[in-house]
Amino acid sequence: MTAVTAPATSYIVFLDCGDTIIDEGTEIRDDDGVVIAGELLPGADAMVEGLVERGYRVALVADGMAQSFKNLLTLHGLYDAFESVTYSECVKAEKPSPRMFRAALGSLELTESDAPRIVMVGNNLAKDVRGARAMGMISVHLAGSPRYKAEPDGAEERPDYTIASPDQLLPLLDRLERFQAA
Repeated sequence: MTAVTAPATSYIVFLDCGDTIIDEGTEIRDDDGVVIAGELLPGADAMVEGLVERGYRVALVADGMAQSFKNLLTLHGLYDAFESVTYSECVKAEKPSPRMFRAALGSLELTESDAPRIVMVGNNLAKDVRGARAMGMISVHLAGSPRYKAEPDGAEERPDYTIASPDQLLPLLDRLERFQAA
């Protein structure tokens, strides 16, 4: 992956991991509950690599144990694609807590005033979408996970955008960039 400098108006992308990059239904855990293996969602590797190639700043914002994500992302050659990683285990809070999002912002030397430039992509309406919306971020729901509800419980869980698969994120960002430039 070759990084390309993005224009100053580019969005910053926060990605969840489970059922956004990794298919949670394929995860294998050790006796301590640490995920040691799991399969990528179709197109997830191309999504992450495409974000990096286009020069987006990419951060992982995920609930779970740090070692699980290190194992999974290293297994698939994606760990180094992330400029920063924020894990609930380390923050001592889970999404939708603002602590998770503030920690991710801080890891990129950003402030809450940067929130409107951040696109949070995740599969969970109650955690990813609700948390992003509360922070003033753009929320993208990666729909289709059989493990999570498909319909929002109120306006705070209604995503700004919905995609059905990882390969739809880059075209959505292209549209957002064109709209922002206009």
